[in-house]
Amino acid sequence: VLNAGDKANVKAVWNKVAAHVEEYGAETLERMFTVYPQTKTYFPHFDLHHGSAQIRTHGKKVLTALGEAVNHIDDLASALSKLSDIHAQTLRVDPVNFKFLNHCFLVVVAIHQPSVLTPEVHVSLDKFLSAVGTVLTSKYR
Repeated sequence: VLNAGDKANVKAVWNKVAAHVEEYGAETLERMFTVYPQTKTYFPHFDLHHGSAQIRTHGKKVLTALGEAVNHIDDLASALSKLSDIHAQTLRVDPVNFKFLNHCFLVVVAIHQPSVLTPEVHVSLDKFLSAVGTVLTSKYR
C-alpha cells in the first residue's frame, strides 16, 4: 500500500521523468527486449532495432500511460481499467512481463536520474510500479 510519503516520492520522480517519456520509454523497451528476449513475441510486427520509430512511439505510449497512473495515484484501478482489459483480453500478455518492464524502467530511471533515486524513493517507485502491475493483471483472474 502506498502511503503519503510514497505518493510524494513517486510524484517527485515523475516530475523528472515526464519531460523524457519518449527517450526513457524507448530505452526501457529496448532494455526489456535485450534482457528478456521472450518479450519480443508480443511485438512481431515491430522493428526492434535500436532507435526504431516503433519502439520510440510505443515507449512514449507506455510511459504516458504510467504518467496517467501517477496523476491518478489514488485510483489506479479506474485510471488503468482500459489498459488492463486490453492487455488481459486482447493482447493476452503474460503477467510476468509487467515485472520485467517495471525492473527495466527502474534501471532507466537510476541511469538518468541517480540523484533523485535515493533508496527511499526507489522503494516508493518500486511499490508504485508493483501496484500498477497488480492493477494491469487484475482482469486475468
